[in-house]
Amino acid sequence: MYQFSESGDVVGPVDGQVVPRYAGPPTFARLPRIDQVANFDVAILGVPFDTGTTYRPGARFGPQAIRAGSRLLRRYHPHMDSEPFHDQQVVDAGDVSCNPFDLMGAMDEVDRAATELIESGQRLVTLGGDHTIALPLLRAMERQHGPVALVHFDAHLDTWDSYFGSSLTHGTPFRRASEEGLFVPGHSMHIGIRGPVSARQDLVDDAAMGFSIVGTWETEEIGVKGLIEKIRDRVNGYAVYLSIDIDVLDPAFAPGTGTPEIGGFSTRELASIIRGLSGLPVVGLDVVEVSPAYDHAEITALAAANLAYDVVSLMAAETDPGS
Repeated sequence: MYQFSESGDVVGPVDGQVVPRYAGPPTFARLPRIDQVANFDVAILGVPFDTGTTYRPGARFGPQAIRAGSRLLRRYHPHMDSEPFHDQQVVDAGDVSCNPFDLMGAMDEVDRAATELIESGQRLVTLGGDHTIALPLLRAMERQHGPVALVHFDAHLDTWDSYFGSSLTHGTPFRRASEEGLFVPGHSMHIGIRGPVSARQDLVDDAAMGFSIVGTWETEEIGVKGLIEKIRDRVNGYAVYLSIDIDVLDPAFAPGTGTPEIGGFSTRELASIIRGLSGLPVVGLDVVEVSPAYDHAEITALAAANLAYDVVSLMAAETDPGS
């Protein structure tokens, strides 16, 4: 039922010619579970958590929706000439059992799970969940790789100081990450930012943390190729961590999210940007804020699943199958 590499040591997804895509295991892309293989290169981890949301909830159901949206993924990525499930062992590590009543405790649980999965240099793809989870994920990444070049795709900065007196919400993770030195100032950036902010000072504070911003309106002027060049120049040789809030997409392409903003990327534009990062040392990804209760025809979950697949394909380019 599972696909094996020529050497017989890499277990791939369930064969779609043997088991129909609406059947089989409910894992990401119908990959093997982590307990079904001896070793792995990339782990897919679900974090069903949305206690940090400030508007529409429901992202706790995001991981299962993204996994469902991944059933149509196949073994060969023609645009990237990659076989991401053949050239590296990818597994589904299940979900973190986040405490829904204890935000700080839940963040510690995410940190521990991520740390354990990457302790031998493995890559991590995390399915959220709201954007609060980026903070513990970056903590785990920093301990393994040092401060990373953070490339943050979002409609919003997520560098605010607090909401209703709480210093940890889905709008504050990158301010906390800045305070803890988890990313490299001057080599990190926000992509897709748009819409109003609370005050001009928000942009001043964000710049002081070492971020640059390329919004969707600037991308309209420089084009996708120009944006890719800016990203590649910015990260400049550091280990790269990608954080994708699905609301970076326009609501026409991703209605199933908590804080939609008009004027976002199309799925084709965002996929082109991600694919243009081939060759960069991408060590981790989170795809967050998928709220399936607001989705239509599962298009948001489908977008998230395919973006995760593109990043797994990027990681395959950085993995030596013989190592």
